[in-house]
Amino acid sequence: MPQRKHTGARDSEAPKKLISGIVEVTRKGTGYMAWPIDEKIADTKEKEDIEIFPEKLNGALNGDQVEVELLSVHPRPRGRVKHIVARAKTEFVCTVRGGKVLPDDARFNEPILVAGEFEEGTKLLVQLTSFDGKVAKGTLIETIGKAGEHRVEMNAIVLEHGFSTRFPVEVALEAQTIERDHAAIIAAELPKRADYRGLTTMTIDPVDAKDFDDALSLRELPDGTYEVGVHIADATYFCAPGTAIDAEAVKRGTSVYLVDATIPMLPHELSGNVCSLREGEDRLAFSAVFTLDKHAKVLSQTFKKSVICSNKRFSYEEAQQVLDTQEGPYLKELNTLRTLATAMRAQRSSEGAIDFGDNEVRFELDESGKPLRVIRKKRIDTNWLIEEFMLLANREVATYISKLAAKVPEKNYVFLYRIHDDPKPDRIEELATFVRAVGYEFGAYSAKASKAKHKYSAKDIQGLLKQIEGKPEAALIRTATLRSMAKAIYSTKNIGHFGLAFEFYTHFTSPIRRYPDMLVHRILASHLDGAPMTRAEYGHLEKMCIAASEQEAKAVSAERDSIKYKLVEYMVPKVGQEFDAIISGVTDWGLYVEDKESSAEGLVRVRTIGNDFYNYSPKEYALVGQKTKKKYALGDRVRVKLVAADLASRQLDFKLA
Repeated sequence: MPQRKHTGARDSEAPKKLISGIVEVTRKGTGYMAWPIDEKIADTKEKEDIEIFPEKLNGALNGDQVEVELLSVHPRPRGRVKHIVARAKTEFVCTVRGGKVLPDDARFNEPILVAGEFEEGTKLLVQLTSFDGKVAKGTLIETIGKAGEHRVEMNAIVLEHGFSTRFPVEVALEAQTIERDHAAIIAAELPKRADYRGLTTMTIDPVDAKDFDDALSLRELPDGTYEVGVHIADATYFCAPGTAIDAEAVKRGTSVYLVDATIPMLPHELSGNVCSLREGEDRLAFSAVFTLDKHAKVLSQTFKKSVICSNKRFSYEEAQQVLDTQEGPYLKELNTLRTLATAMRAQRSSEGAIDFGDNEVRFELDESGKPLRVIRKKRIDTNWLIEEFMLLANREVATYISKLAAKVPEKNYVFLYRIHDDPKPDRIEELATFVRAVGYEFGAYSAKASKAKHKYSAKDIQGLLKQIEGKPEAALIRTATLRSMAKAIYSTKNIGHFGLAFEFYTHFTSPIRRYPDMLVHRILASHLDGAPMTRAEYGHLEKMCIAASEQEAKAVSAERDSIKYKLVEYMVPKVGQEFDAIISGVTDWGLYVEDKESSAEGLVRVRTIGNDFYNYSPKEYALVGQKTKKKYALGDRVRVKLVAADLASRQLDFKLA
């Protein structure tokens, strides 16, 4: 769809073709829309995004699907919104300030007119009914509570990202009926399933876990090989298509994990009880049972609906203590599982799998939810022990169905993969530039290497991550490396998983908290029953993959926002104190710094730095003094003073000490 060349004529002279897309709105109110892939236009430099000034958005908000009229091409493409095709969201969390109902979303800075009187500082969930760019109108959905209170703020974050904190009445009634009839369900199902209750079986999870998706069983066979069972909660039995529970699970797509609470995908009667593989209680499961040799090579496999009973509920720390002291329950089994997991991990590493480590934090909260301490999580042996067996099950399920489907391609059997594309070369080049600025070399893109002669690989990334182990800037570089990667998503089209170095991969092991895992259970069960689902039968699966990927992204964003809020709250009483920090970002408006101890990040504004004028040097990732040539570069360690902590905006302001 070619466009006419820009002639400088006024907008009103002739009607212009409308271009469809998604608009992204910045905090300053300016919109940008990327060109559609099939759109061609003359005289545009590298197809810059179409810029839309605030007064020309005409009520469009961030993420809305719009039709834009192109107004000019030079000096860059500019346009105005003619139609809003679909709103990205219509429910907004708002706070009453100065008598006005103001959205918490920083990219929607107009008050919403809502009928009624509300107390100052109250948080509300509001349905936007109309917005023309000048006046916004809405209706009250619910009053969340008083701003600043822990539970209110956490609920507000969940609601802002489109998740509900409550289940519909019909869902609750179905769940209560299932919970009441659970014993009868187990009795009725037992004759139809493999009975694995006699196997030595355990769960290993976080100390505060409430739902147990997976359990491991182990027994040594007479020939010296091992039978390892990866037993996964059979949530699909209780979450059948056509039920209210299933409809709500589709809508949610995933559970959301906040700093101290879980917003579950399934109601508590299922997630915390009948589906959860609790110690000493019979449970329905979908079991992947493998025969492994002493090098953890898979000799055989079987997938069966089953009934299991977990002998022991370990926390990661409890299982680790048994391994460390070589004393305690199920010592022999834990030692064997660790040996097998170590072999699997080494094999994955040799094939190019990338281990990004862990840079997460957890909070110690008082009774009111106020953060008392921030603790950086540390991965221990039992963390990756469980991880390896979950990866094994996910990979083998995907491989099994892919091979079956390949035998009869004319049937066009459907499946759901977890895919991770190769990073784009320009993102890797950006990473290489970044890494060199911090003082490291990176594979083919080292300062001496020729990019044209050598394609990067996962092993290059492996090498970089090994270089930075134990270094102060390790978390910074891991984060930058992660950001250079493509995002893992769900799809019916397999391209493999770059980060894990797997040809086939899916999600099978967490059906209590991820809807795609339930879809995989249904598809696998249909293959085992001899009636695999075809694409015609499951024609909407690709749409469900896209929706699940979007819900996953929203959940991750909500989780990050809850952590950020608590980090800012933790820092509020520390205003005026000094901290050791690392420069985590450099822009022309200042330095982003991260507190070494808590990982809280804030801004040192450029105008507060010394008696010099500082210029931003993008190639050096640094601010450089015009007269003194003093340089503040990415990765530098600095001493900073906290000067402001704003909970409402979740922002910290520092200055150099």
